Amino acid sequence: MSAEKPTMIEFRRVQKYYGDYHALRGINASIRAGEFFSLLGPSGCGKTTLLRTIAGFEGISDGAVLVDGKDMAGVPANQRPTNMVFQSYAIFPHLTVAENVGFGLRRARLPKDELARQVGTALEMVGLSGYGARAAHALSGGQRQRVALARALILKPKVLLLDEPLSALDKKLREQMQVELIKLQRQVGITFVLVTHDQEEALVMSDRIAVMFEGEIDQLADPETLYRHPTSRRVANFIGTMNFMPATVLAENGSGIEVEAQGFGRVTLDAAQAAGTPSPDGASIGFRPETLTILFDNQAAVDRESVATIEEVVYYGDMTYYDARLDGMQSPVRISMRNVFGRPVLDIGARARVAWSPGALVLFR
Repeated sequence: MSAEKPTMIEFRRVQKYYGDYHALRGINASIRAGEFFSLLGPSGCGKTTLLRTIAGFEGISDGAVLVDGKDMAGVPANQRPTNMVFQSYAIFPHLTVAENVGFGLRRARLPKDELARQVGTALEMVGLSGYGARAAHALSGGQRQRVALARALILKPKVLLLDEPLSALDKKLREQMQVELIKLQRQVGITFVLVTHDQEEALVMSDRIAVMFEGEIDQLADPETLYRHPTSRRVANFIGTMNFMPATVLAENGSGIEVEAQGFGRVTLDAAQAAGTPSPDGASIGFRPETLTILFDNQAAVDRESVATIEEVVYYGDMTYYDARLDGMQSPVRISMRNVFGRPVLDIGARARVAWSPGALVLFR
C-alpha cells in the first residue's frame, strides 16, 4: 500500500465575509500534492470564492490558507506558486498562439530560442504542436481552452486552478476535454483544483471532491464514496439521481437497523448504511435508479422482488428511464435500464417485476 501524498493546500478555519454576508463558514480541508481535486456545489455555495482565496484574488476574513506548507497571508497573487485558467480563457485575440502561451515568461527575458523551446513543449503538452503561428482569434473553443492551459502550465506552477473551464463547450467537446484534462494532470503530476457545478464532470475527473452548500463543505470524499455513501440527504440529492421514500426506524443495535420502508416493507440494514444518526421522525430511505432492476421473461431476482406499474418511459438510446410505482408506494420511483440487444422497452401502464436488494438502501434522517 502506497503512502499518502503530502499536503499541498490546507484551509484552516477559513472565514470570508462580504459585509454581513457570510460566504465561507470555517472551512477546514486539505488537498494533497498531485491530486485532481474538485470543489462542487450549486451557484452561490462559495466554491469559486474558496478557489480565489488560493490564488490570492480574494482575501480571507479569518483563518489561514497554506500552499506547500507556507501561509499565504500577505503574499500577492503573482508571487504564489499557483496559476489559474478562467472560465472565459482570457486569450489575447491580437496575439498569436505562441505569443499567448509565452506571455507569462516576458519578465524572465529568456533568449528567443529558449522561449520558443518552452512554448513548443507547452503546446505539445496540450496537443497543439504546429499551432504557434496561428492567430488566436481563429481558434475553436476547445483550442482556446488548450491555449489557456498551456499558458498556465508553462510557468510550472505547483497548483493549477480551474474555474469552470469547460462550461462554454458543447457536450461532446466537453466530454472529450474532460478526458484530456485527466491525462494532462497525470502527465504533469501537479495539483489540479477544479471548480464546477456539474456533478458528472466532478465524478469523472476527480480523485476527491468537496461538496459545498452555503459556504460549508458538507462532505469530502472520493467519487465512489460520495455516490454510494452520501452522508446527508442534500449530498445524495445533488450527486446524480436518488429516489427517496418515507421510512420508520423500528429498532437498532450496534450492527443493524430495522426499518419499515414504504413499498419495501420491513428490512434490516447494516449500521454502515445509515447517513447520520437514525431517527424515527422524518426518516427516509434513498436508492439509486440503477439499483432497481426490471425483470424480463422468467428472469429470477437475486435478492428481493416487488411488482410495479410503469407510469412514464424516457428513451435515451443506450438507456431507458422508467418512472414506476411499486405496489404500496404513494409516488413513483426512477429506474434506469441499459438497452441491451433483445430487451424490449416497456409501455406506459405495463406491469413489471422489479428486483432490489436491502444492501442498496441508504437511511437518512
